[in-house]
Order: sequence, then C-alpha cells, then structure tokens
Amino acid sequence: MSNATRRNDVWITGIGLVSSLGANADEHVARLFSGGPAVRPALDESRYAPYPIHPLAPLDFSSQIPKKSDQRQMELWQRIGVHAAGLALSDAGIAGNADLLDRTHLVVAAGSGERDTKVDCEVLDKLGPRDDAALLAKEVLPSALRPTLFLAQLSNMLAGNISIVHNVTGSSRTFMGEEMAGLAAMENAFRRIQAAQADVILVGGALNAEREDLLLGYEIGHNLWRGPFRQVWERRGDGGGFIPGSVGAFIVLESSAHARARCAKAYAKISAIETDRTSREPGETVLHALTQLLSRIWSDIPDGPLLTFSGASGTEPATSEELLFLSRLASLDHETAIRAFGSAVGHGVEAHFPMGIALAALALKHGTALAPTEPSEIERPFSAAIERVLVTGVGHWRGEGLALIEAIQ
Repeated sequence: MSNATRRNDVWITGIGLVSSLGANADEHVARLFSGGPAVRPALDESRYAPYPIHPLAPLDFSSQIPKKSDQRQMELWQRIGVHAAGLALSDAGIAGNADLLDRTHLVVAAGSGERDTKVDCEVLDKLGPRDDAALLAKEVLPSALRPTLFLAQLSNMLAGNISIVHNVTGSSRTFMGEEMAGLAAMENAFRRIQAAQADVILVGGALNAEREDLLLGYEIGHNLWRGPFRQVWERRGDGGGFIPGSVGAFIVLESSAHARARCAKAYAKISAIETDRTSREPGETVLHALTQLLSRIWSDIPDGPLLTFSGASGTEPATSEELLFLSRLASLDHETAIRAFGSAVGHGVEAHFPMGIALAALALKHGTALAPTEPSEIERPFSAAIERVLVTGVGHWRGEGLALIEAIQ
C-alpha cells in the first residue's frame, strides 16, 4: 500500500501538562479526575484587577531545563513550553534516547512572543512631551532591541529551545495565530502520522497569561472577562469574555506500529481531527462550522455515551453558538455530557486545543469524567463507561475544530 493511501492509527504515548492546577499530568488527574462533585479553580483576581487570571502553579524549571543560562535567555512562555515538552518526552520514554530523539518531529503552536514592556514603557514615557517619534525610535531602539532585532521574542524560538534543551532533532514546524495555531498544529501532526509521513511527533503549545501586554491586547478587542470568576457558560448573559490561564500542553503522537515496536504504553488513540477557519459572517457562524465538521467524522462515532470536552472560551457570540451545537448532540442518539475545561484551567489560546486533547486522553485512561467547576443544568453528571471523548476547539475570534479521542481496544 502506498503512503498516499495508507492510514496509520495515531496513539497518544506521552503527555506533559502544566497549568494553574499542577506541575505535571498526575497533579491534574488528582484535581480533575478524582471523582469529586466539582473542581475548585486556582485564581488570581487582584493582581490585574478587574481581570482575573489562572496563574501558573509553582514549577521547578530546573528539572526540565537544567542550565540556568538556558532559563535566563527564555521568557516565561518559553520556559513553560520547554518544561511541558520535556515532561511529555519523559512520559513517552523518549527523553535521553538519542536514536528516538533524532526521529522525533516537532510541531508547535505559538503566539507572537512576549514583548519587552520595560522598553515599550520607556518609549511611551519619552514620547509624551515630544512629537518626533521617528527620531526617538532611533535613540531608544538600538540599545533596547533584542538580538533578534525585534521588540518581542520570535514565535519559532519556542521550538528552537525545545530542540536545543531536549535534543529533538527531527523536522520542526511552528504555527502562529491564536487558537487556530493550536488547531492547525494538532491536525498537522495527526495527519502526518496517519499518512505514514512520520512515526513520532511532539506537538503542543504554551501561554503565559501573566502579562500586561497580553491582557492589554485582548482587552482592546473586548475579549476579556471582567470581575469575579464565573464558569464559562455563566458569562454569556453579561457580554461574555475569557479568563486567560497560564498553560503548557505537549503531547507525543505516535503511529501504533512504532509504539508497539518499542513497547510503549498508550493513553488513547486519535480517531479524527477536523478543523476550519471561518470569517463568522452571517451564514458562517460557529454553529454552522461545527455542524459541517461533525458531518465529516459522524460515521466514526458509534452509538452510545459521548463525553464532550468543550474548548469554549466564554466570549460571545461564539460560546452561545457552540452551546447550541452541543445541545443538539443530545438529539442524535447519544447520552451526552459537556465539560468546559477552560472553567478549570483558564483559556490557553494557542495551547487550549492541545490541552483539551491531553485531558481527554487522561479521562480515557482513568475512566473518569472531568469534574465540573460547578454542577449545573449544562454540566450534568456522567456515570457511563468512557469509551470516547469529543473535544471541541472554538477560537474567541475565529477558528473551529473537533477531535475524536477513543480508548484503545
């Protein structure tokens, strides 16, 4: 059979997670899959008031980034990503294996990098009483620019540092563009393994939510939630908005044949990923896009219970439209349950879809549904055996995706 027609099974063999809830996958399992009635999110509602955030849990970066010199030259979003990537490689049994690392490809979802807010403020302060911005730029920037000649760290530097620190020396691709970057990265890695173009790929993303420049950018677009915490679905009546969360989510994807050959354990398999990028004009809504995506994978979903991990952000009208889509699933011969994992860990933007897929794999391994942040009419109890999880990814502005994660029989 040719590579063009071959379709490999795609297994998840390694998970690396960091967020406000924990420093590794085990700590997330303890907080999210303990069987308790609700999850208590970790929040900071004062530092950037009126905007709450989900701050990063304490991490020992030295455990995955041993050289202090490497840590110093990375901003926090890169340290989060490199740390999570190292956890995933270790979990998959790849870390330290030079032969496997040489054949491990890298796919990263990244933002535009952290700006140097100190320099930005210096420029604005000096510009106040002056009207010669061009001349001022020539005075300030030559001594303030990073070695990249850019006032932010470049997106592909995350992939570069993962390669350097963890010796991942296969091909490298970086996708940029908010939630759509995470959707595209996961789909790209999945399809390459499915088509026998790669045997093992490390894929994921990272977000540092504790940044004034990031909050400013999203608030200018009226995307942030203001005021005390509410879970994702409860923000709709007051205009909506997302609560950013510091997140690192990396996953090792592997063809089933390659994993079996090296006796690797697997959490679950990815049966399908479909993505779309709509302009969300009339007739091109989230509801329409998700319905079209579902039609492509519906034949892969057997009758029976269906647990859905929603990547809804809380922004409007996207969240209300996604909820309408999810409510219609209940009429399609499935016992359904919905969990918006962003209520627990915050919205991870580029890292959000990888986080959802990782959590789905953990749910399948442990046989326990994600606990809701608050039991409600939307997030109802789910007691059926978990055989598959549908993961949604909906951008706060654009970009939609669905992934079907299933238990390995």
